[in-house]
Parts: sequence; C-alpha cells; structure tokens
Amino acid sequence: MKPNFKALLPIGVFLILYLGSGIYYEYIHPIEGQMGFYVMSVVVSFGIALAVAFFQNKELSFDDKISLCAKAIGDDNIVIMLLIFLMAGAFSGLASQAGGAASTASLMLSVIPASLAVPGLFIIACLISMAMGTSVGTITVLIPIALEIVKSTTFSIPFLIGTVVGGAMFGDNLSFISDTTIAATRTQGVQMADKFKTNIRIALPSAVITLVILSVYTFLHPGAKMASYEYNILLSLPYFIVFFMALKGMNVFKVLGIGIILFFLIGLFSHTLTISTAFSAMSSGTSGMFETMVVTILVASISALMKAYGGFQAILEFITSHAKGKRAGMLGIFLLTGMMDIACANNTVAIIIAAPIAKEIAEQYNIDPRKTASLLDTSSCIFQAIIPYGAQLLIASSLSGISPVSIMPFLIYPYFLAIATIISMAKE
Repeated sequence: MKPNFKALLPIGVFLILYLGSGIYYEYIHPIEGQMGFYVMSVVVSFGIALAVAFFQNKELSFDDKISLCAKAIGDDNIVIMLLIFLMAGAFSGLASQAGGAASTASLMLSVIPASLAVPGLFIIACLISMAMGTSVGTITVLIPIALEIVKSTTFSIPFLIGTVVGGAMFGDNLSFISDTTIAATRTQGVQMADKFKTNIRIALPSAVITLVILSVYTFLHPGAKMASYEYNILLSLPYFIVFFMALKGMNVFKVLGIGIILFFLIGLFSHTLTISTAFSAMSSGTSGMFETMVVTILVASISALMKAYGGFQAILEFITSHAKGKRAGMLGIFLLTGMMDIACANNTVAIIIAAPIAKEIAEQYNIDPRKTASLLDTSSCIFQAIIPYGAQLLIASSLSGISPVSIMPFLIYPYFLAIATIISMAKE
C-alpha cells in the first residue's frame, strides 16, 4: 500500500469544522449560555468528514467503501466497546439518581479532619471519579462542596477548583467504567485490569506528589472548618464493590451488571429510587452515551477508508522517518493523542481517532499493547484537563463563577502526570 497523505483529508475537514467553529463561538462570537465547542456537534463534523472520505479514491466503488465501513464497525472490539458504553451509561445514570456519588462524597468528607480539607478533597475527587467513571460528573458533584470550604478558609477559589479537577482526571484515567478506559483498552485488545496496573505506576506517584504539595500548602494556611454532611453508607457500597470486582479482573459486563442490580435494589430499599425513576435514570444514562457511540461508529468508518487509501501508511512513514527507536514511537503516540484532544476537546474522541494509528505504531516499534493503551488514556486526560475550552474546565468555571484560564496554574496533578509519563517513556 502506497503512503498517501491526501487520504488524511477527512480528519483535516473534521478539525477545521469542529475546532474552527469552537474557537469562533467560544472567543470571537460567543453565544450566551452555550459553550462554544458544543455549538457544532462532533457527530455532524464527523458525518461531513465521512462524506468527504467517500468522495475520495475513485478506484474503489461505493459498494466497496460501504463494505470497508461495515467490516470496521462489525469488528469485535468495536461491538464490545459499544455494548460497554450502553451498560456504563445505565450504571452511571442509576447511581447518580440513587444519590450514590453525593452520598460517597459526604461520607468521605465526614471522616476527614478539617486540617486536611484540601488534600482530602483531592482524594475524594480521585475516588468519586474512579467510581463514577466520569470526570465531568465528579466536578459537578464536588465543586459546590469546594465552594463551601472556600467560605470558611483563606484558600483561593481557583486553587480548590484546580484540586477537584485534578482529582477528577485521576479517576477518569484509571476508572474501569470510564469511556476513555473502555476506548483505550478495546482498541488495543488489552484487559482493563492490565491497563490499570500499567497506568497506576505513572498516576499514583503523580497523585502522591500532588498530595504532599496540597498537604504542605494546607499546613501553611490553617483554619479550615468542615461542615457536617449527611450520607447513607449503603448508597456508597455498590461503588466500592464494583471497583474491587473490576480490580480483580472480573469481566466488565459482569461488573457493570452487578453494579446496576446493586444500585437498583439499594436505591429502592433506601427510598432514593422508585421503579419508575430507576428505569428513567437508566434510560437517561444510556442516552447520554449515544453521541459517543455514534462517534465511535463514524470514526471506525473513516479510519477504515483512510487506511485503505494509504493514510495510515503515510503517518507511519512520517513517524518512522523522524522517530528512531521504541521511546520515540511511544512519544509519537503520546503527542498524536494529545494533538487530537487539543483539536477536538474531547478525550474519548481523541482516543478513538488516534487508536488505530497508535496500534500500527506499537506494532512497528514492538510496544506492549498495555503501554499503548495507557499512553492513549493518559495523554488524552492530561491535555483534556489543561485546555481552557475542554468540558471539564468550562463546567468547573461555570459552577464556580471564575475564568477557566484562572484555574490552569493550579492543575497540579495533570502537570505532574505529564512529567511522570515522559519519565516512564524515557525509562523504556
């Protein structure tokens, strides 16, 4: 297959449409009450990009191109990924409606001494995000609590908001039910537990360093007062059970299925759910995954066509001509994913775009698939945390009433995670 950079045109079209409209509506002509990067739907952008891909390469018939797309969509890993997205959505929706996340956060806040308010908030954000599988959901739950802590301390709002966002990204990167984890592992054909073990070697030291810095800062600025929070320990239990089952390597479908049943029964027992609200929450949760699922289908189709046209080969030749050795290959995967995230402001989409190319690079340089999956997920989470137009900082700034740019200097964990990732690549 001959390298053909023209085959990459669909991705260029997507970036121009999505990134261009996002910048225009976020900074040049903002629309009141709407985030600029969500005016142009990512689905519409990819739909247009797919249409462009179909108009390329006249050597293949329309039916041949449809066949290539169908085979890509029907790949085992893509089908499994789509089904996991559905179950993860149902679990997240049910858990949120039952009050599991809020109760877990309140439980932890109730046992944390006031002198450890800030590092405690970071730990809570880490654990809640790992349990929920969503950084945005964690930020939404914890920002109001962070603002309450601000009222009784001398800590700045951006500092505490940055602490929450950092913890949320830690959990998003490691959670077994996060869509980034699902996308990274399924596209590279590795088990979630194996990717977790590879990831934790990078993430945990970064989190520990962050905790030390937060603890020292809190020690130098005492005076925090913690309010009393109500919680129901039963509503927190399913999260811990799901986490430990996943950590033991249990099949993800079984893990999510048991989690859904537990939250359903405990929610009914605790009277935070009724049968109707439970089914409604599951419906809402799965609906929230539809866009991600459609993007997965569209990107799988675009990738299949670009690969058939020689686009992947062109990228591989470019990287191999500039990158010499395994470390350079890993750096290429890291930067490729990061650039995709900067362009589309969505870490899951960035992984889905970069994953097939990353797999080719990994095979070329004999990089362990577990390491590849870890790099995909870690890179996307790092860049997603620090771009001021990403959903995480936009929502955090909206809830706290401050600029997303003002939070950026206080994103301690993402910056240390980036350093740790670079060090880990250098050691290979």
